[in-house]
Amino acid sequence: MLFDTTFLIDLQREALRGAPAAAFRFLEAHPEAPVSISIITYGEMAEGFSAEEEDKFRDLMQPHRVVGLSEATAWRYGQLSRLLRQSGTPIGDNDLWIAATALEIDTELVTRDHRHFDRIPNLRLVTY
Repeated sequence: MLFDTTFLIDLQREALRGAPAAAFRFLEAHPEAPVSISIITYGEMAEGFSAEEEDKFRDLMQPHRVVGLSEATAWRYGQLSRLLRQSGTPIGDNDLWIAATALEIDTELVTRDHRHFDRIPNLRLVTY
C-alpha cells in the first residue's frame, strides 16, 4: 500500500490530539500492511516542518519506505496528465505524481481524497 499525504496528516493530527480516529483504526485493521510513501508525499510532509525540526521530521518519516520517481513513473505521469487534461478533468500535479507512483509499483493508494483520485483509470483506492 502507498499512503497518500492526507493519510499521514490525519495520522499525525490524531496522534497530537491523543484521539485515535479513522487513520489509526485503518492501521490497526491492517497491521501487516507494508508502509510506503511517494517521494512527493515526503516533500509535502516536509513543508509542515521548519529547518529546526528536521530531525523530528526524519524520525516521523523513518518507518516509511520512500518510493522514488523513475522514468517509467514519469512516463505514466505524462500519459495520465494528458488523458485528464484532454477529458477536462485535470488534478493537481502532486496528486498525479502520487497516483502514477501507485500505478507503477502496482499497489493500492490509501487516501481519503477519492474525489481527485477517482479520475485515474485503474488506480486501486482504499479509503479510511
